Amino acid sequence: MKKATIIMKNGKTASKEAPPSAPIDTRIKALSDWRGATLARVRTLIKEADAHVVETVKWRKPSNGMLGVPVWEHDGIICTGETYKDKVKLTFAKGAALKDPAGLFNASLDGNVRRAIDLHEGDTIDEKAFKALIRAAVVLNTARRAQ
Repeated sequence: MKKATIIMKNGKTASKEAPPSAPIDTRIKALSDWRGATLARVRTLIKEADAHVVETVKWRKPSNGMLGVPVWEHDGIICTGETYKDKVKLTFAKGAALKDPAGLFNASLDGNVRRAIDLHEGDTIDEKAFKALIRAAVVLNTARRAQ
Protein backbone atom coordinates (compact mmCIF):
# COMPACT_ATOMS: atom_id res chain seq x y z
CA MET A 1 0.00 0.00 0.00
CA LYS A 2 1.09 3.54 -0.64
CA LYS A 3 1.55 5.90 2.27
CA ALA A 4 -0.56 9.01 2.53
CA THR A 5 0.49 12.05 4.53
CA ILE A 6 -2.13 13.46 6.83
CA ILE A 7 -1.91 16.93 8.37
CA MET A 8 -3.47 16.88 11.79
CA LYS A 9 -5.23 19.78 13.56
CA ASN A 10 -2.14 20.50 15.63
CA GLY A 11 -0.12 21.00 12.41
CA LYS A 12 1.88 17.80 12.78
CA THR A 13 1.96 15.25 10.01
CA ALA A 14 1.41 11.53 10.19
CA SER A 15 1.69 8.77 7.64
CA LYS A 16 -1.17 6.41 7.03
CA GLU A 17 -1.48 3.51 4.63
CA ALA A 18 -3.67 4.56 1.70
CA PRO A 19 -6.29 1.93 0.81
CA PRO A 20 -6.00 0.17 -2.56
CA SER A 21 -9.15 2.02 -3.63
CA ALA A 22 -7.56 5.48 -3.20
CA PRO A 23 -6.52 5.70 -6.88
CA ILE A 24 -10.19 5.24 -7.83
CA ASP A 25 -11.05 8.31 -5.75
CA THR A 26 -8.26 10.19 -7.54
CA ARG A 27 -9.49 9.02 -10.94
CA ILE A 28 -13.08 10.14 -10.25
CA LYS A 29 -11.92 13.57 -9.04
CA ALA A 30 -9.60 14.00 -12.02
CA LEU A 31 -12.39 13.35 -14.52
CA SER A 32 -14.57 16.14 -13.07
CA ASP A 33 -17.27 15.67 -15.72
CA TRP A 34 -20.15 13.30 -16.43
CA ARG A 35 -17.70 10.37 -16.68
CA GLY A 36 -16.49 10.94 -13.12
CA ALA A 37 -20.07 11.22 -11.88
CA THR A 38 -21.03 8.05 -13.77
CA LEU A 39 -18.05 6.10 -12.46
CA ALA A 40 -18.80 7.29 -8.92
CA ARG A 41 -22.46 6.24 -9.26
CA VAL A 42 -21.72 2.73 -10.53
CA ARG A 43 -19.06 2.38 -7.84
CA THR A 44 -21.71 3.15 -5.21
CA LEU A 45 -24.12 0.65 -6.77
CA ILE A 46 -21.43 -2.05 -6.81
CA LYS A 47 -20.68 -1.47 -3.12
CA GLU A 48 -24.40 -1.53 -2.30
CA ALA A 49 -24.81 -4.81 -4.18
CA ASP A 50 -21.83 -6.50 -2.51
CA ALA A 51 -20.64 -5.32 0.88
CA HIS A 52 -17.52 -7.49 0.56
CA VAL A 53 -16.33 -6.16 -2.79
CA VAL A 54 -12.64 -5.32 -2.99
CA GLU A 55 -11.64 -2.26 -5.00
CA THR A 56 -8.25 -2.09 -6.66
CA VAL A 57 -6.55 -0.50 -9.63
CA LYS A 58 -4.72 -2.66 -12.15
CA TRP A 59 -2.95 -2.32 -15.46
CA ARG A 60 -1.13 0.98 -14.89
CA LYS A 61 0.67 1.90 -18.11
CA PRO A 62 1.68 5.01 -20.04
CA SER A 63 -1.30 4.74 -22.39
CA ASN A 64 -3.68 5.40 -19.48
CA GLY A 65 -1.47 7.99 -17.81
CA MET A 66 -0.35 5.40 -15.27
CA LEU A 67 -3.76 5.78 -13.62
CA GLY A 68 -4.69 2.17 -14.32
CA VAL A 69 -8.15 0.68 -14.49
CA PRO A 70 -10.57 0.50 -11.53
CA VAL A 71 -11.37 -3.13 -10.73
CA TRP A 72 -14.01 -4.61 -8.45
CA GLU A 73 -13.34 -8.11 -7.15
CA HIS A 74 -14.92 -10.77 -4.98
CA ASP A 75 -13.21 -14.15 -5.31
CA GLY A 76 -12.12 -12.99 -8.76
CA ILE A 77 -12.83 -10.00 -10.96
CA ILE A 78 -16.46 -8.91 -11.09
CA CYS A 79 -15.96 -5.99 -13.46
CA THR A 80 -13.66 -3.18 -14.51
CA GLY A 81 -14.50 0.47 -15.08
CA GLU A 82 -12.67 2.10 -17.96
CA THR A 83 -13.25 5.69 -19.01
CA TYR A 84 -12.99 6.97 -22.56
CA LYS A 85 -13.80 10.34 -24.12
CA ASP A 86 -17.32 9.29 -25.04
CA LYS A 87 -18.19 6.53 -22.54
CA VAL A 88 -17.67 4.70 -19.30
CA LYS A 89 -17.20 0.99 -20.06
CA LEU A 90 -18.00 -1.60 -17.40
CA THR A 91 -16.55 -4.92 -18.51
CA PHE A 92 -17.70 -8.03 -16.68
CA ALA A 93 -14.90 -10.61 -16.65
CA LYS A 94 -17.30 -13.56 -16.94
CA GLY A 95 -20.24 -11.69 -18.40
CA ALA A 96 -21.03 -14.27 -21.08
CA ALA A 97 -21.91 -16.72 -18.29
CA LEU A 98 -24.36 -14.31 -16.64
CA LYS A 99 -28.05 -14.02 -17.33
CA ASP A 100 -28.99 -10.48 -18.30
CA PRO A 101 -32.79 -10.37 -18.43
CA ALA A 102 -32.84 -6.55 -18.39
CA GLY A 103 -30.48 -6.37 -21.38
CA LEU A 104 -27.88 -4.18 -19.71
CA PHE A 105 -25.01 -5.64 -21.73
CA ASN A 106 -24.66 -3.58 -24.88
CA ALA A 107 -21.00 -4.08 -25.85
CA SER A 108 -18.52 -6.93 -26.34
CA LEU A 109 -21.47 -9.18 -27.11
CA ASP A 110 -19.73 -11.51 -29.53
CA GLY A 111 -17.02 -12.87 -27.23
CA ASN A 112 -17.12 -16.15 -25.34
CA VAL A 113 -16.16 -14.76 -21.94
CA ARG A 114 -16.61 -11.01 -21.34
CA ARG A 115 -19.58 -8.70 -21.72
CA ALA A 116 -19.69 -4.95 -21.23
CA ILE A 117 -22.03 -2.08 -20.52
CA ASP A 118 -21.17 1.15 -22.32
CA LEU A 119 -22.61 4.22 -20.63
CA HIS A 120 -22.66 7.48 -22.59
CA GLU A 121 -23.39 10.99 -21.41
CA GLY A 122 -27.03 11.27 -20.41
CA ASP A 123 -27.56 7.50 -20.11
CA THR A 124 -29.25 6.10 -17.05
CA ILE A 125 -28.80 2.61 -15.72
CA ASP A 126 -31.47 0.33 -14.30
CA GLU A 127 -30.03 0.27 -10.79
CA LYS A 128 -32.01 -2.75 -9.62
CA ALA A 129 -30.97 -4.81 -12.66
CA PHE A 130 -27.36 -3.62 -12.35
CA LYS A 131 -27.15 -4.68 -8.71
CA ALA A 132 -28.65 -8.05 -9.64
CA LEU A 133 -25.96 -8.46 -12.31
CA ILE A 134 -23.24 -7.65 -9.75
CA ARG A 135 -24.69 -10.18 -7.30
CA ALA A 136 -24.89 -12.82 -10.04
CA ALA A 137 -21.21 -12.21 -10.91
CA VAL A 138 -20.28 -12.67 -7.24
CA VAL A 139 -22.26 -15.91 -7.06
CA LEU A 140 -20.51 -17.15 -10.19
CA ASN A 141 -17.08 -16.25 -8.78
CA THR A 142 -17.71 -17.83 -5.38
CA ALA A 143 -19.22 -20.98 -6.93
CA ARG A 144 -16.17 -21.48 -9.14
CA ARG A 145 -13.89 -20.82 -6.16
CA ALA A 146 -15.69 -23.50 -4.09
CA GLN A 147 -15.09 -26.20 -6.71
